[in-house]
Amino acid sequence: MSEDSAADFDFDTPFDQGVDPRLLEVLVCPLTHGPLEYDRERQELVSRKAGLAYPIRDGAPIMLPEEARPLDPAEQTA
Repeated sequence: MSEDSAADFDFDTPFDQGVDPRLLEVLVCPLTHGPLEYDRERQELVSRKAGLAYPIRDGAPIMLPEEARPLDPAEQTA
């Protein structure tokens, strides 16, 4: 980061640690090998087929089933 860009950075604004779209193209559910949907609001990668939502922490997807949140029945069909 250059000195100019560091001076322009707003440290009071939360940093959106979204997932790189290129990463989303290659990531699949480790259980079903099916597609994942990015839930920006919850910072999760959702596998509807597995019924799991994998958390994203500090911008890194945690693709461990034991760390995933089970989806509610309504979320699985959304």
